[in-house]
Amino acid sequence: MNFDYTVTTKKAFDTAVKSVEEETKTAGFRVLYIHDVAATLKEKSFQIEPFKIIEICNAKSAYAVLQADIKIGLCLPCKINVYQKNDKTFISGMRPTVLPQFFPNADLGNLPDEIDAIIRGIIDKSK
Repeated sequence: MNFDYTVTTKKAFDTAVKSVEEETKTAGFRVLYIHDVAATLKEKSFQIEPFKIIEICNAKSAYAVLQADIKIGLCLPCKINVYQKNDKTFISGMRPTVLPQFFPNADLGNLPDEIDAIIRGIIDKSK
């Protein structure tokens, strides 16, 4: 099983970021914060292509996984990355279906599969 779900898009970088924001809201999640990694690194004289980390959350789902194992908070909030590499724009997210590998004693039921489908949907609709 893949750790990530990544697609390429023909959209411009900023348009792809905006699409992720919009599709996140449509999916019933909330954008908590957008980290402009390239800008942060540039402040320290490190140059990379455009790269933003979009933190998203659904309170009901977050509550459920934290009840199963508080250490899952290390993986929260869910993140979708939008980045450019070699003049191509990518949209990528971690797959919640990997959580049982890291937290085998947490009874997560079908929740990782359900959240995985939502995140893949956000990414697909954003491209």
